[in-house]
Amino acid sequence: MPIEQRGVDTIPDVERTSTPRDLISILLGSNLCLGVIVFGWLPPSFGLGLWPSVTSIVIGTLAGILVTAPLALISLHTATNLSTSSGAQFGVRGRLVGSVVGLLLSLGYTALTLWIGGDVMVGTLSRLVGLPDGGATRALMYTLLAGCTVVGAIYGYRLLLRLSKVLSIGMVILLLVGVFAYAGDFTTAAPPDTPYLLGSFWPTWLLAAVAAGLSGPVAFITLLGDYTRYISPRRHSTRKVYWAGCLGLLLGLLVPQLFGTYTALAARAGLEYAGPLVDAAPFWYLAPLLLAASAGSVGNSGLMLYSMGLDLDAILPKATRAKATVMAAVVATTFVFLGSFAWDAQSAMTSFVLLLTAIGTPWAVITLIGHVRCGGQYDPDALQVFNRRARGGIYWYRAGWNVRATASWALGAAVGLTAVSTTVYEGPLLALTGGVDCSFILSGMVGGLTYTLLTLRAPVPAVTSTAAEPSTVDVTA
Repeated sequence: MPIEQRGVDTIPDVERTSTPRDLISILLGSNLCLGVIVFGWLPPSFGLGLWPSVTSIVIGTLAGILVTAPLALISLHTATNLSTSSGAQFGVRGRLVGSVVGLLLSLGYTALTLWIGGDVMVGTLSRLVGLPDGGATRALMYTLLAGCTVVGAIYGYRLLLRLSKVLSIGMVILLLVGVFAYAGDFTTAAPPDTPYLLGSFWPTWLLAAVAAGLSGPVAFITLLGDYTRYISPRRHSTRKVYWAGCLGLLLGLLVPQLFGTYTALAARAGLEYAGPLVDAAPFWYLAPLLLAASAGSVGNSGLMLYSMGLDLDAILPKATRAKATVMAAVVATTFVFLGSFAWDAQSAMTSFVLLLTAIGTPWAVITLIGHVRCGGQYDPDALQVFNRRARGGIYWYRAGWNVRATASWALGAAVGLTAVSTTVYEGPLLALTGGVDCSFILSGMVGGLTYTLLTLRAPVPAVTSTAAEPSTVDVTA
């Protein structure tokens, strides 16, 4: 299979051969990994039992899909990734806001997947063959996983799609076997010695809904376009692509996260997940668990690293996608080592997802509002001005920046960050919200409302050529 040569340039229609079913496969297969499963552990680690954990994850995930799934339609019509597509709203240089947000999201989730996957691999090999469970062994396992991930990410979308199709079947089987493996120890009560993290039920439940539920779809706000740019709107309707994105996100996130909740309760995993997960596994399930940790981690982190390469390629137009991918892999692996040896998993994960959700949500809301305003019509050639190191075009705005959109995002992100509640940082607005983390709601509302007010009388850039017919479903599909 040849290495993908496309970066963030426009994909010709003849190469857009993927289908809505492929979108479901890649969202399901790539997420059936420990890097997503571990988010199901967060609610029990916060002190919640079975049903509060399940409801927080389900409701948070559904809320996140409402915001995230429509973003898939943008790249369907622009034939490029979402960060570049956002140039229609933010300007061809202002789209760097989306590239940076996407880079940070992918970087964090790649590091998390490699971290958790590597730890479980070391634990299972320690029980199976007596491999020393020490820092050197973990470092070696992180490096091996990162190396395999780089190969998949460099080869690109086609290889990752094939891998996801295999994982969507293989990992479902491994997880079903895992339900049986941990059934004997399952309990509906929260793990021992885990009081409510925020002192009472509802603030803790809301924190779980954001950190474990909403954060899952939000992680895809810049990623969905990496896949839908390869689907042709001439052959597949907008409605089918939209619902495929919804179904893919729903299954791809709920299946692994609910498995994470189930195993966390069975393993009595309070302050740590990987160790108790391995210790509670029956000996016969160690080999399947090792396979899930290795193959699943490579599949998920491969897609995240692929997206990182695209975002970095967008930031550094002179760099090739392959070089940008290797650079991103080095940075992600560095974060893995820092996370494993310097931070505890619960605090690191919670702080990371809450902060990036506060930053990413207003960008997604503004991009969607802009999509509705332009009726799904874009000028693909004008979106590529920055990549050609040129000037002008209908998305040039003011020196390549749409000041209204950028200022709206900055204000929304700033408000969101002041309303975040984590174990390591609490924003000043928490005094007004009763200590409840409303950062994602406030950031999205402030950013979206500000952008709407600032652009009420602003003209929509006139499009003379489009990649496809305008969307007829969009957000209301």
